[in-house]
Amino acid sequence: MAKRKLNKRQAWRIEKIQQEKAQRAQRKERDISEQLNAGELGEEIHGQVIAHFGTQVEVEDQNRDKYRCYLRANLGSLVTGDKVVFRPGPETLVVTTGETVRTGVVETVLERSSELSRPNPYNEIKPVAANIDFIVLVIAPEPEAHANLIDRYLVAAENCYIEPIILLNKTDLLNDVSRPRFDDMLSTYEELGYRTLRVCSKEESSLGEFKEFLNNRVSVFVGQSGVGKSSLIDTLLPEEELKVGALSHASKKGRHTTTTARLYHFPAGGDLIDSPGIREFGLWHMNEDEVLHGFKEIRHLSGYCRFRDCNHEKEPGCAILEAVEKGEISELRFSSYKRILETLTEL
Repeated sequence: MAKRKLNKRQAWRIEKIQQEKAQRAQRKERDISEQLNAGELGEEIHGQVIAHFGTQVEVEDQNRDKYRCYLRANLGSLVTGDKVVFRPGPETLVVTTGETVRTGVVETVLERSSELSRPNPYNEIKPVAANIDFIVLVIAPEPEAHANLIDRYLVAAENCYIEPIILLNKTDLLNDVSRPRFDDMLSTYEELGYRTLRVCSKEESSLGEFKEFLNNRVSVFVGQSGVGKSSLIDTLLPEEELKVGALSHASKKGRHTTTTARLYHFPAGGDLIDSPGIREFGLWHMNEDEVLHGFKEIRHLSGYCRFRDCNHEKEPGCAILEAVEKGEISELRFSSYKRILETLTEL
């Protein structure tokens, strides 16, 4: 498709917006320089971003003191979990809340060891958290999880090179009909090498193994709205005040309650990043090779097909189809893989 040519007014408008952005950045840098010259900013220290608020981030130092920080103009976008170097500033009064907060300026962002990204509503790929050790995929009987949705999360995790763990929450809602189905579904992922856990946020006794897993690690919760991510955090960290959304009785789907990713500390060590709930994890930004990479039992076979451009449909000598026929790859997972590919071509 040819690139649409802008008319004079549109071009003028875009240029004006860019100029306004540049002027705001210059004013911010000038204010920071004035603070430095006045001795209002302290020496550089290390910290971690624990929340993001528009043009500011909340940074925590090694003593767990918190600072509301502005960013240097050339730093780009920061996300929860980022390790930074910042300068503490003076305390200031927040007019809207009446509270006094420490301020600061982020000077440098350290290299990320990992990054979790997802598409936003404006069709842009944006990071949502950084420096994560594990992705905790939370599923539940209500809203009912299905294998293709789980596979979409796993594809995203595999392409982020962050190890996923599948957590079945709300086990108190399982019954004689649903329990065997979930057991079979989770066993499929366990056979592939994925770790699974079963918990109920209402039953403290069921959380022991999960708590031990979380200690001394940085984890992020993902999953459909309503699966109980916020309820789990409320149980694991009772001192934190979290708003928990109730399920809609009509649709059995949750309402989004978390508005920004935030990092929480566990008493025995380790951190948890709670990310905004999403109903469907979009993979439209990925290509076929990336989707294939997301299926760990399939990806190593792609180079063994007879034809280099094999579509893994009905071609003779297809190594993947042969593995499905032999039972080395489950038909359910292969169907899920093909379904995800179909969604890419539909867009």
